Amino acid sequence: MTNTIEITKAQTSKIHEVDFENLSFGKVFTDHMFICDFKNGEWQQPEITPYAPLTLDPSARVFHYGQAVFEGMKAFKDEANKVWLFRPEDNLLRINKSAERLAMPEFPKDVFMEGLKALINLDEAWVKPGFGNSLYIRPFVIATEPAIAASPALEYKFLIICSPAQSYYSGDVRVLIAEQFSRSANGGVGFAKAAGNYAAQFYPTSLANQEGFQQIIWTDADTHEFLEEAGTMNVFFRINDTLVTAPTNERILDGITRKSIIQIAQDSGIAVEVRPIKVSELIKASKSGALKEIFGSGTAAVVSPISAFSYKGDVFEIPKDEKSFSSIFKEKLLNIQYNKSEDPYGWRQSI
Repeated sequence: MTNTIEITKAQTSKIHEVDFENLSFGKVFTDHMFICDFKNGEWQQPEITPYAPLTLDPSARVFHYGQAVFEGMKAFKDEANKVWLFRPEDNLLRINKSAERLAMPEFPKDVFMEGLKALINLDEAWVKPGFGNSLYIRPFVIATEPAIAASPALEYKFLIICSPAQSYYSGDVRVLIAEQFSRSANGGVGFAKAAGNYAAQFYPTSLANQEGFQQIIWTDADTHEFLEEAGTMNVFFRINDTLVTAPTNERILDGITRKSIIQIAQDSGIAVEVRPIKVSELIKASKSGALKEIFGSGTAAVVSPISAFSYKGDVFEIPKDEKSFSSIFKEKLLNIQYNKSEDPYGWRQSI
């Protein structure tokens, strides 16, 4: 494999056709994409090409056995029009960890970082300035070998595509605590960003939507007693002035935003407990008034406050707090990402 990236520029740009004031998340894509094939036991020549559909054989293994992993990350433009990434090496480590679990080849760090930066530099005009605007970046790997034998593929594609995004606001999020369905099980692929993990969530989430809830707080598959994740996000609970979140394990995604929030909270003098938390403890805290807030964390929304949860037909409202932990963490994270404050952790990287 060579680190030299072949670049083919688009003849014309689509950017002038885009209404950046009214973007639907993940539906508009930039002019170029990064692509690299894995064949004959090694990664081939990396390329950046005009964004275009892929041509795959109907027997490509991704369609039949679900060998597909992905990541989500963002680029930000500060007030001086400089573009920044947030903890990109962590995304590469995680996609390689996901790939390993699905018997897929890892991707080299130096080629990933060079390709990512070259791609964003090429489509830099798509990264709009302004607090809340960003470029959502989607690296992913799919099995492309044309064969339907039930075994790992011998050929893959690694791609990076980018989509301009606006400030994410979901309004009041009401969640249903899972009593029957589970997101993942012991020994499974819950810790990986595997495509099938998300497809399996759609049906139970649609049932929750029909009852007036936007998301599900997932519980453990064995007993449904322990709280694990909220929708596609890690979840935090503020009980009195202590921040509680479940530990990562083979069922729970090691969220990059999650890790950042824990670090910021600890450095802000907030007590943090990373431990299992039962549904019964949450209900007790809600009834006693000790439960001050619940929020999810992830790349898209950064922090998403939860206004109410339901369990076994009972709905528990969560009081609003203008000085919530969630608002503090979101502001501090965004200030680092947009280069509006110092970054004592070295999370921010320039393009």
